[in-house]
Amino acid sequence: MGAIDDPVVAGETSFQAWSDGITATPEGRAVYAEESAKMDLWLQLVEARQAVGLTQADLAERLGVSQSQVARIEKRGYDAHSLNTLRRYVAALGDGFGLEVRVRHPETKTAALTASATQHERQERTSSDGSRGA
Repeated sequence: MGAIDDPVVAGETSFQAWSDGITATPEGRAVYAEESAKMDLWLQLVEARQAVGLTQADLAERLGVSQSQVARIEKRGYDAHSLNTLRRYVAALGDGFGLEVRVRHPETKTAALTASATQHERQERTSSDGSRGA
């Protein structure tokens, strides 16, 4: 069976072409990143719960909610989590688990802020050096 006839190779090639098409624009990359983050979150929640040996019903009891509410929180693609819900979920997992939220600045803004801060520090040093000599 040649590479062209191999369904795995054909599938990988097809997926790569699809992925390249979606991520060809900045807007496409942003949507792809957002969807990937959603998928990562539900998977992290499920894996953490399973790592401590809890069922959805066990976690629901700890949270004081129904099993179906835990299932909704863990649903693939669900994106209406509140920060409070995530905090409570992670706390119910027990000691050693934590929730991290990061805000990232775009590269250009971060670079501009760093340059502005550096320029401001230089101006302060220059003016403080000048005032010492007076």
